[in-house]
Amino acid sequence: MSDLSNASLADRLFAGALACLPTRLISHGAFALAESRRARLKNTLIRGFLKAYPAIDMQEAAEPDALAYPSFNAFFTRALAADTRPAPGDATALACPVDGQLGAFGDIANGRVFQTKGVAYDLAELLDDADLAKRFAGGRFATLYLAPHNYHRVHMPLAGRLTHTRYVPGRLFGVNPRCVRAVPRLFTRNERLVSLFETEAGPMAVVMVGAFIVGGIHDVATGRICPPHRKSPRARTFDADTPAYARGDEMGHFCLGSSAIVVFGRDAIEFADGLATGMSVRLNETLGRRLASRACRHKI
Repeated sequence: MSDLSNASLADRLFAGALACLPTRLISHGAFALAESRRARLKNTLIRGFLKAYPAIDMQEAAEPDALAYPSFNAFFTRALAADTRPAPGDATALACPVDGQLGAFGDIANGRVFQTKGVAYDLAELLDDADLAKRFAGGRFATLYLAPHNYHRVHMPLAGRLTHTRYVPGRLFGVNPRCVRAVPRLFTRNERLVSLFETEAGPMAVVMVGAFIVGGIHDVATGRICPPHRKSPRARTFDADTPAYARGDEMGHFCLGSSAIVVFGRDAIEFADGLATGMSVRLNETLGRRLASRACRHKI
């Protein structure tokens, strides 16, 4: 049972107002605008965005000229310049998969993980698979929030091979900290993509959670996952010949902001000292280290 006592009245009013909106329709319209290649429109959107978020450093981008991108989405999902975020030198280091804010993190206890302080949900609901959730019993997890101004590609915390993906339909609640505090089981109710990898530390799941105004989730292995926003789950299995990802390789991206949740099995990783909820994190910073080297073969 969730305890929302840490959500303020303002949090609840904000989340309630968003919940009353036609979030899917608005998100679909936002995606269409962001995909437009009409020069005047996309340049207006890009200039307005840079003005709203002055902390964006275009010198980190592979293409530093913001107006050179063919659409707002191309600008928003821009790649980083080579060697901008090098992977950790320690081969056992757990690399941060995104630029963003560290949310809840810690142990998976009794099959439950925390959305925020006092607000828990079932891992089986998040993964949409009770059998798969058992593989992560006693493991650890971390939730990372990507604000609109952040770099929006998601990378591999550990080297691994993709074995399965599962698209899970759902709502499009906002995933900013206010909504996280105010909406119970938010991450299990939103549309999401669950990707399962084999790593040297055992199974690892990366869950890309869609959100309000987030018009798309893209997977490197298969391309666009959504839109369209489907009504039923879709799963895909990859064979042993699927190319492996190195630690730090891109595995997907969001169109506009959202959250990523990484899940590890028992005795697989430990988090670094000094991590704290709400702290800013950067791609390929060390979040901890892997503890085990063991093969994992599991089917959704």
